[in-house]
Amino acid sequence: MAIVPSGDRSGSAPRRRPSPAAAPPAPGPEPRLVDPTACDPGGREDSLRPRRLDDYIGQRELKQVLRIAVEATRARGEALDHVLLYGPPGLGKTTMALVLAEELGVRCRITSAPALERPRDIVGLLVNLQPHEVLFIDEIHRLNRVAEEILYPAMEDFRLDLTVGQGAGARTRSLPIVPFTLVGATTRAGSLSSPLRDRFGLIQRLEFYDLEDLQAIVQRAAALLAIDLEPAAALEVARRCRGTPRIANRLLRRVRDVASVAGHGRIGPELVDEALRLHRVDGRGLDASDRRLLTLLLESHGGGPVGLETLAAALGEDPTTLETVVEPFLLQLGFLQRTSRGRMLTAAGRAHLDGDGGERAA
Repeated sequence: MAIVPSGDRSGSAPRRRPSPAAAPPAPGPEPRLVDPTACDPGGREDSLRPRRLDDYIGQRELKQVLRIAVEATRARGEALDHVLLYGPPGLGKTTMALVLAEELGVRCRITSAPALERPRDIVGLLVNLQPHEVLFIDEIHRLNRVAEEILYPAMEDFRLDLTVGQGAGARTRSLPIVPFTLVGATTRAGSLSSPLRDRFGLIQRLEFYDLEDLQAIVQRAAALLAIDLEPAAALEVARRCRGTPRIANRLLRRVRDVASVAGHGRIGPELVDEALRLHRVDGRGLDASDRRLLTLLLESHGGGPVGLETLAAALGEDPTTLETVVEPFLLQLGFLQRTSRGRMLTAAGRAHLDGDGGERAA
């Protein structure tokens, strides 16, 4: 017996339905079930994630919008509108989903789009939700079309439209489900289909963090990790974390390792500089891959312009990796420029390579 959605609401052509299997396949991996009201046992480092909106540093406009939505929803006793969070990786999309669940006083079920390969994967999640629970789907732009079609009536009318069986014996059933909140996260909002994107009531972008907020994030993480960190050292970590809290916490742990092995009790900016240079992270947060790209542009091509494919071949990297992982931060700093003829090194990029920009400048 095969279970498929009853129809395509996105306007696409009909597709071949999955063939019935001789035996039911092994169940897929269970989604993570997070109870945000439970205490974090043992003081694990997972507790670096903030638990409430008041603890969430930065993203002021986003917090204001979500706080109003949460308070209005709780006053009406309803499920929160579906939320789409998009932006570069590491800015706190998963954390915000957990914070929303905490503010609503419900559990958060966490999964990712690549794990929802079969119709029964998404159906199983939806029918087991409790009233007003949060379902978080990471990388939601990677959902397949069948899963999307199942989500359409679930998001709009809290029901599942399913076709049971095939051929002349096929029957259509409508199964009610409890009201819930879908929180989707993506780094590529433009890759979502319009029918799916339009069903989210709240669509918000997470921005890169400024230096002040990053310093506060580092100081909060240091306190939770019981690290004696000078304010100047926290600022030094903040300067090198590429505007991303996830990277800030990762760098702080590497600094802690060096301090622990070297026997330093209190961590100052000099120790931060020593530890991060050991990991090839310079004063502006550039790593070895970033500097290889800039150096290749300068020394082999006179600063450019150079095509992406040429750069990728010379560096031994995949073009997509260069375009989506390496280049965005260099473009943000103004070290790299994209033109119709290719990539070009800017004057600021040249100054940084020459040491004129000051590796420890803000």
